[in-house]
Amino acid sequence: MAAASTLAQLRAAGYPDRTVKDEVRANLVRRLRRGSPLTTGVIGFDDTVLPQLERALLAGQDLILLGERGQAKTRLVRRLVDLLDEAAPVVTGCEINCSPLRPTCVVCRRRAAELGDQLPVTWIGRERRFAEKLATPDIAVADLIGDVDPIKVAEGRTLGDEETIHWGLVPRHHRGIVSINELPDLPERIQVALLNVLEERDVQVRGYSLRLPLDLLLVATANPDDYTNRGRIISPLKDRFGAQVRTHYPHTVDDEVAIVHAEAAAPPADVPVHVPRYLDEVLVECARLLRSSSEVNQRSGVSVRFTIGAHETLVASAVRRAARTDAALAVPRVVDLRSIPAAALGRVEFDLLEEGRELEIVEQALGRAVLIVWRRHLGGQDLDDLLARFDTGEVTVLTGDLVPGADVLAAFGGRIDGLASWLRRLGEADGTDDPELAAAAVEFVLEGLHLGRRLNRDAVDGVGVRYGG
Repeated sequence: MAAASTLAQLRAAGYPDRTVKDEVRANLVRRLRRGSPLTTGVIGFDDTVLPQLERALLAGQDLILLGERGQAKTRLVRRLVDLLDEAAPVVTGCEINCSPLRPTCVVCRRRAAELGDQLPVTWIGRERRFAEKLATPDIAVADLIGDVDPIKVAEGRTLGDEETIHWGLVPRHHRGIVSINELPDLPERIQVALLNVLEERDVQVRGYSLRLPLDLLLVATANPDDYTNRGRIISPLKDRFGAQVRTHYPHTVDDEVAIVHAEAAAPPADVPVHVPRYLDEVLVECARLLRSSSEVNQRSGVSVRFTIGAHETLVASAVRRAARTDAALAVPRVVDLRSIPAAALGRVEFDLLEEGRELEIVEQALGRAVLIVWRRHLGGQDLDDLLARFDTGEVTVLTGDLVPGADVLAAFGGRIDGLASWLRRLGEADGTDDPELAAAAVEFVLEGLHLGRRLNRDAVDGVGVRYGG
């Protein structure tokens, strides 16, 4: 069909005359029959969000995604473009992608009447049929719908002539998908303009009402709290959305760890990095604790970006140590967790009666997270012999963000009973021969004992911390 360059050839090829919602529905049904997912790259929504989204699209409904920040709403919307055909025919030269089979604007209707079956056809890709706009208070009707073009008026056209209008974002993506992020931030008078486009199928520009039966799939995103906080969606417009789909934070630790690994920036290529899985679990548990904390503003939420940023900071600290100490492998350790609270504060909003406790709250959550993960993997381990070596003064461990792993292990005099068992239970069974991996496991064990009030830990100026009996 893509070879068709005139209306006659398009009809001969049997191109279907269908709306964009019918097109999306047909392509989605084809995916479902193949067993393919609605979208890829979104983790943790398979049994919750995606079924709701599929039902809304199959019903041919405009929809709004509701959820706190960092819940992949924008990513979901952007993947909907894959449900459009790879290419679609438009009238050559049309500003609003008129279908050759059903011209919409006055220019294309006139050309169709004049040229008949010889109406020229151009094919455009799916990317040109998708528009995304972040709602801001300074948006004008001209941006979304259009405005009178003074140059066209100067050429002799009248103000009431449709051809005097310079079309905005929405008409220019006729026969496509239009996404408006943070819809409640859109001024109410602009929402009214959208209401006309969706329901009455006309546009009002400078007091003139023009019939414009746009063919659109409108998708919006919003934070549920935005209805009463920064703005609101006017009731008539909210009523036009056929479906509201609620998103959520990852339900499981595994899902959030997978998201972190998929989204985190890659470390420097010249420094090999290995992040122990149990430390990623600590970061996830910290985020989950903050999401349930009464001292954190839950209306804004704690985004997965918090966990991703913490992971990147953790890796950066390990890479810095490896570069300074000439280690062959950069492995984050418990001591590197100290760099996270200050770096992550900007991603969390607090509800506090007294100022200045923000850092303390994140540090406390991080400590509780370490203890949760420690008990998950090492609970029930007999560590009395290890504690006895500290109590008698035989062993004292000094560690810091620039202390090599070999120095941590050297404090034990070459004998660490149970190290292989710790590494196996922590999922790092191959780490016994690498001093950095082994030191990371040892520090994790010692930190868990300290948080369980079985081992002392003291700060050492200019170095880090010391674990002792």
